[in-house]
Amino acid sequence: MIKVGTLYRQKMASAVKEGVTSKSSTFVVSYRGVSSAKMNTLRKDLKRKKAEVLISKSSVARIAIKEANYETLAGAIEGQLALILSNADASEVTKVLVKFAKEQQGFIVRGGVLDGNVLSADQIQAISELPPREVLLAKLLGTLTAPMSQLVGVLSATPRNLLSVLSQKK
Repeated sequence: MIKVGTLYRQKMASAVKEGVTSKSSTFVVSYRGVSSAKMNTLRKDLKRKKAEVLISKSSVARIAIKEANYETLAGAIEGQLALILSNADASEVTKVLVKFAKEQQGFIVRGGVLDGNVLSADQIQAISELPPREVLLAKLLGTLTAPMSQLVGVLSATPRNLLSVLSQKK
């Protein structure tokens, strides 16, 4: 017969492992001294960005993350722990986390996983400073189309200049 505590830890470990492996981004945060009202506000902000908060015991999460083959991230786990799991734009989620960390003294972003790559807290800070995905895609599209539009402008300049000369001559 399995004890209730053991069953709970097994369920929590499987939820953590599944969340880390199935979601495109996972962020580990510690929230010592942050009130539950503030954490609920953070949950609501993250829910708007299509992210969820998973609270776990640090020992259980450490074991589950090691089983998911993210040993370096497991080393960042300490204290009261929350995992932020999302398949949405990581830039938007990190903006919410970094802003909340600046406002709340006990809230610290420890690390994360983005598309299978382990991130440090500094890398997460850098991602939060990036523009949203749509803006980056628009800039990329503008960069790709610029040479073509310049070529079209150069090619259409000669007939335009010829017409201008002919209309002045008339």
